[in-house]
Amino acid sequence: MRRISYDGSVFAQGQDKQQGGGGVGSFSDGTGRGPDAFIAMATRTSSFTHFLSSYEPSSLPLANLGQLVSGPGAADVIKNLPHATTIVTASCEGGVVMAGDRRATAGNMISKRDVDKVFRADEYSAIAIAGVLAMGLEFIRLFGVELEHYEKMEGRPLSLEGKANRLGKMVRDNLPAAMQGLAMIPLFAGYDEDTRTGRIFSYDAAGGPYEEHRFHSIGSGSVFAKSALKKHYTEDMSVSDAVLACVQALYDAADDDSATGGPDLPRQIFPVITTITEEGFTRLPDSESADYAHQVVHERMSLPDGPSAPLRTVS
Repeated sequence: MRRISYDGSVFAQGQDKQQGGGGVGSFSDGTGRGPDAFIAMATRTSSFTHFLSSYEPSSLPLANLGQLVSGPGAADVIKNLPHATTIVTASCEGGVVMAGDRRATAGNMISKRDVDKVFRADEYSAIAIAGVLAMGLEFIRLFGVELEHYEKMEGRPLSLEGKANRLGKMVRDNLPAAMQGLAMIPLFAGYDEDTRTGRIFSYDAAGGPYEEHRFHSIGSGSVFAKSALKKHYTEDMSVSDAVLACVQALYDAADDDSATGGPDLPRQIFPVITTITEEGFTRLPDSESADYAHQVVHERMSLPDGPSAPLRTVS
């Protein structure tokens, strides 16, 4: 039997009749519900999460929340779950750049040094996470299937704003978990094919979304990263300049926030850097990310606090 779902764990596809199954393409979930019920429900909505919540709610990320957060010691368990931290994004000429550090922390300990926090959502958008790492990774997978499901059902992709709204609904559904300590806040950005520009959307625990302009940052080091971007950002900067500004901002965040990891030269661990333009989503190869990181580190050897923003006097 082969299971089909966003995480490979929900619906079982029947075996071939010669093997005693229900025939190729038939479906069964072990509860006695036949293929007609499955097909009728699947074709009723273009939202995969809505379909899953109606057909197999136990497979949603929040299904076993009560067991996880109740009982003695639950608060300590949640506190020591791995958390993802700082993400930065900046619009640029012809698109948007999104980058993230690689550190995950559990309490005051570094739990992982090479976490990926920025991911491809679809061809023209990217999503990143800050907060409880396990929750965030599961939501990212589910969001990717949500976008694919809509496109298959409707025959066209969602608009960028539509994608942002769908993600906001998923974040809002996570509000009970966030109130009990399992917060997961995404950052969403993409290339708008209608306006031919990069757009950025942020969220709070209640869902949002809120459109941000020019640049934005989330995570524990965001206050330092945004302060750096205020100095380095200029309107209509090139993609390469926006990438460099984001790496500078991540370095400043790591300089003041212990939960944010800076470039790790001995281990060759560098920020995840992505660009989304009219050519689509691209993740920079590690070698190119290393070049940007080495440039920033080399400059900081003589200017530990980073480059200064030029002051403009009024004549």
